[in-house]
Amino acid sequence: MTRPAPLLLLLAGLLFFVALGNHELQGSTEARVAGIAMAMHLDNDWVVPRLFGEPFLEKPPLSLWLDAGAIRLFGASTGAVRLASAFAGLFSVMLLYAMLRRFGRPKPLAFCAALMLATMASYWSNVRGVGEDALLSLGVTLALLAFYQATRPEAQHTSNMGSWLLFSAGMAIATLSKGVLGLAMPGIVIFAYLAGTSLLDKRVRPGQWLRPGVFTLVALVPLCIWLVFLYQRGGMQAVGEVLWTNSVGRFSGSFVEAGHYEPIYYYLAKLPEAFLPWNILVYLGLWHFRKRLASNRYLLFFSLWLVAQFTLLTFASSKRTVYLMSLTPAAAVLATEYGAVLLGRLSERLRRRLIAGVFTLVIACYLGAAIWYAPKADRRESFVPLTNQVQALQAQGHTVVLYQPNERVAGATVFYTMRNLPILQSPAQLRAYLDAKPGNVALLDRIEELPTPVTPLQKITVGSRPYYFVEQ
Repeated sequence: MTRPAPLLLLLAGLLFFVALGNHELQGSTEARVAGIAMAMHLDNDWVVPRLFGEPFLEKPPLSLWLDAGAIRLFGASTGAVRLASAFAGLFSVMLLYAMLRRFGRPKPLAFCAALMLATMASYWSNVRGVGEDALLSLGVTLALLAFYQATRPEAQHTSNMGSWLLFSAGMAIATLSKGVLGLAMPGIVIFAYLAGTSLLDKRVRPGQWLRPGVFTLVALVPLCIWLVFLYQRGGMQAVGEVLWTNSVGRFSGSFVEAGHYEPIYYYLAKLPEAFLPWNILVYLGLWHFRKRLASNRYLLFFSLWLVAQFTLLTFASSKRTVYLMSLTPAAAVLATEYGAVLLGRLSERLRRRLIAGVFTLVIACYLGAAIWYAPKADRRESFVPLTNQVQALQAQGHTVVLYQPNERVAGATVFYTMRNLPILQSPAQLRAYLDAKPGNVALLDRIEELPTPVTPLQKITVGSRPYYFVEQ
C-alpha cells in the first residue's frame, strides 16, 4: 500500500463506510429522506416522491432513487440508505486526487488534498448521512474539475471532448440532486473564472463561454425527462414547485414555509467551524496566494471556486451549514497548497513523518466517533423507541394515526414500520377518530394545543421534542 491511489482508496473507504449502519436515523433530514425513499419503494412510484402520502417536491429525486434502490437490494436498514452518500463522498475524494494529478500536481500534494477533503468534519459527517448534499457536492466537483481540465492553458491544444462529457455528467448529477441550485453552484464559479481570465487577458474568447452552455444543455436532458413525467402526473403546478417555489423561492425568501432563513452574516459566523480541522490553513492559504492569482490560473480557479460559491450562498435567504459542502474540495486544495509552503523548509523525511502523524491522529478520531460516539447519540436522537411503541400498540389491536405530524416523525414512522400511517390534520378529525372506537390511539407532539382534553398513554422524547400517544 505504498502507492498513493490504493492507500487513499483504503483510507477514504474506512472513513466513509466503517460502522456506517451501526446507529439509527438521527435528525430531521435523515428521517425525512429515508421515509420518502421507503415510501417510493413501497408504492413503486419512481416519479413522484411522497411524504404524508402527498407529493414532496423540494428537489429532484436522484438521491431518493438511489436510496430506494438500496432498500430494495439490501433491505430497510440505516446502512443501506446511507450508501449513496458514502459512495458519492468516496468518488469525490478519488476524483480530486486523479484530477490534481492531471493538472500536474505532485502525488504527495494530490494525496494530501484528497485526504484533507475526506477528513473535513462537515464533509465527513454529511457523506455518512442520508441526504442529497453529498451527491450535489459530487456533481459540482466533477463539473468544475472537468471544466478546468478542458479550459486550462496547458490543455488548449488537445482534444477535450472527454473532459466536456465529464462536465456534462457532473452537471447532470448536480441538477438531478438539487435542481436549480445544481446549476447555480458550478455556474457562478465558471462565470467568475471566465470573466476574470477575460479581464486578465484583455480578450474575450466566445468559444470559452459557449462550450459550458452547450454541454450544460446536454446535462439537463435527464432532468427534463423526469420533469416531463412529473408534468404528466401533476401538471405545471408540480413542475413549478420544483423549479420555482423550492429553488428561486428559497433563494429570494418568498417561499416562507421552507424555513432555514438566516441573516446575511450567517456563514461568516460559521467560518470558524466550516472546514475543521483545516480551517486555518484554508484561510491563510487564501490570503497568502492572493498576489499570485493573476499569474497562476490554477490558484485563481480554486480561489474563485471558494469565494464565488460562498458569496452566492451568503445572499441566499435560506441558509444551512451543509450547503457549504460544495466548497470543501476547493478549500482542501488551498489548504494543501499552503501547507506545502509551510513545510517546504523541512526535510522530506521529517515532512512525511509529520504529515503521517497528523493524518493518523485525525483518522483515528473519526473512526472512534463512528464506532462509539454515533451509537451513543441514539439514546436521545433515535426514533426507534417511538416506532417500536407504534408497532407494539398495533400488535395489541390498536389503530394508530399521526396528528399533524412534522416531517421527521412522518418519515421515521414510514421507514421503520414500512407502512404509511393514516394522518389527521384538523381537531375535528382527531375528535371524530378518538370517539369512533375505544382503543384508537393518536401520536402527536403538541398536547397542550388540543381544543378538548385527551388521555396520554405514553410520552417519548426524541432530541428535545416530546411525543405523546393519546386516546379518548
